[in-house]
Amino acid sequence: MKEFKKLLEQKDFSKDDILRLLNSEGEDKTLLLKRSREVADAQIGKKVYLRGLIEYSNICSKNCFYCGIRKGNRAQTRYVMEDEEVLDCARFAYEKSYGSIVIQTGERVDSAFTGKIEDLIRQIKELSHGELGITLSLGEQSDETYQKWFAAGAHRYLLRIETSNPDLYLRYHPDDGNHRFEERLAALERIRRAGFQQGTGVMIGLPGQTLEDLADDLLFIKNLDVDMVGMGPYIEHEDTPMFSDREQLMSRMERYQLALNMLAALRLMMPKINMAATTAMQAIHPDGREEAVLAGANIVMPNITPLKYRECYLLYDGKPCVDEEPARCHGCIINRIQSTGNQVGLGEWGDSRHFLAKQVCKD
Repeated sequence: MKEFKKLLEQKDFSKDDILRLLNSEGEDKTLLLKRSREVADAQIGKKVYLRGLIEYSNICSKNCFYCGIRKGNRAQTRYVMEDEEVLDCARFAYEKSYGSIVIQTGERVDSAFTGKIEDLIRQIKELSHGELGITLSLGEQSDETYQKWFAAGAHRYLLRIETSNPDLYLRYHPDDGNHRFEERLAALERIRRAGFQQGTGVMIGLPGQTLEDLADDLLFIKNLDVDMVGMGPYIEHEDTPMFSDREQLMSRMERYQLALNMLAALRLMMPKINMAATTAMQAIHPDGREEAVLAGANIVMPNITPLKYRECYLLYDGKPCVDEEPARCHGCIINRIQSTGNQVGLGEWGDSRHFLAKQVCKD
């Protein structure tokens, strides 16, 4: 017990240390989660920031084996939101003082798509008088595209690596030249070079993944020096090739508990980054997002996509809140956050303190 408490006070963690944290259960796990929240309170405060999530389109050029909106899923009805629908979502977020929105889509690189996103970013900035922060999660793009989107007014970008193990990456993606691990890494570098606050993340509990892989994922995230992270438990989707591997998986609750340990460990390793309480946590446990906040997360992304599109953007089975109107979800999410003893940072961008600290050092 004393040895574990001493471990929790460290500032630098070896791979063996991380494995000890990821393996923690019982009283050790209680201490880990308590310590991670203490570190979050001390380093970034007790505010949790909202990012209104707009699932703009489920059209995707990628064929990732785990994803429900993969190009090869012919059971999926495809859509692209109308411009005015996107602007209505942004207007709702602005009027509800969300502070920021996230625009998320399947991956496309065609000029019609990239130009449309640039135009929508500018319109959102205009309707909110420059007050709404904009995070993008739109996949691998060129230097030019990232630079145009940043110049238009977006300032945070999330590109999940999903796994930092190249062999596992190949297992979860087709070997067709369009899903290269090296290109994913290069895109992350282009994101930073464009000026964005850089974010990534991984799935937890994938078939064939070990605790050693997850420890390496956390070390990868730290070494990349990211500003924000979105990670959560892997949840299978029945219309994907990886659904056939479901017998290899640990139980969903085991994946969930491991995800809490991952969040807590990363909070100790990178005290000032932003970490999301992902929807996948709530898909497994009804209080999943609250428990993620108590483990050190400080970002929550209420879905503000129109209801008619929600069931067409199912990355995994059992996604929650697909039938909840944004207005109803607004009150619910605030109550959920406040129930953790934290405050809601309404009307604030809630930028990564890790990123801001790096800017001070540059100056």
